[in-house]
Amino acid sequence: MPDPVLPNLVPSALPDRDVVLVSGTSGSGKSVAMHVLEDIGYFCVDNLPPELLRDLIRLERERGIKRRIAVSIDARTGSGFAGLLPALGQLRADGVHVRSIFLDASSDTLLRRFSESRRPHPLAQDQQLPADDQRVLLETIELERELLGPLREVSTVIDTSPLRPSQLRVWIRNLVEAAPSSLTLVFESFAFKRGVPLDADYVFDVRMLPNPHYVRELRPLTGRDQPVVDYLLQQPDVVEMVKQIESFVARWLPALQHDQRSYVTVAIGCTGGQHRSVYCAEELTRRFTGRATTLVRHRELDAREAWGRA
Repeated sequence: MPDPVLPNLVPSALPDRDVVLVSGTSGSGKSVAMHVLEDIGYFCVDNLPPELLRDLIRLERERGIKRRIAVSIDARTGSGFAGLLPALGQLRADGVHVRSIFLDASSDTLLRRFSESRRPHPLAQDQQLPADDQRVLLETIELERELLGPLREVSTVIDTSPLRPSQLRVWIRNLVEAAPSSLTLVFESFAFKRGVPLDADYVFDVRMLPNPHYVRELRPLTGRDQPVVDYLLQQPDVVEMVKQIESFVARWLPALQHDQRSYVTVAIGCTGGQHRSVYCAEELTRRFTGRATTLVRHRELDAREAWGRA
């Protein structure tokens, strides 16, 4: 079954020169991301040396080829990685629209994935070490994080820790097909009991608000269902919370745009990630539509739907 496109996606005509850079920690899902980009029409180049990035774009131009390009670059490129950020700046100065996506996951998640796959970490000095040597593997993961840190700071970060591959595919499509703009606001609901998203720029806790979970007929529903919406709209604290989050984001939106940020993720958490946080994320997306490019994610609901499709 093809991956669904989320309803809050804002489509647009993509520029003639559209480059997606995919990077991140090993084991975080870069292969999944590259596969979905290839499926939707990108010309994909895996593990390109950073010093060849501008040459690739130049060659495309000289040949008169107008196609979207996705490039995967990671820490295996060694010393050439230091020249990646200047190269990205030069490409943007040349009028190339570059989207940098950084995939990450918690150390525990990466340890589990390497243990399950039995594959050595690409940066492991001794490739003969057993894949389940936890201490050495953790040290290697932390070394890679340090090497990739500068790129992470200027990229859109996706925390893949709780995501199934089908869920990650939807989120990647959501990002690259969003309207190009100076800033995209991502409103993401989540459950605190499953951890705060690593990709969050701002986190708001709405667990103190009245919980529809304790209303029997509302318990199986979500914050996208009208009965839950109606219930929460009757709660003054809910109305005030949404208003205050909106005011905060609106107050700092011009500064974020001036800072040349590409994406800002506003994460909103409740206990189970089903009712209150979902409603708030949906409502804030609605309120900011027209003021900025907006996307909405529901980490727990999306994961549940992904399991249902598996």
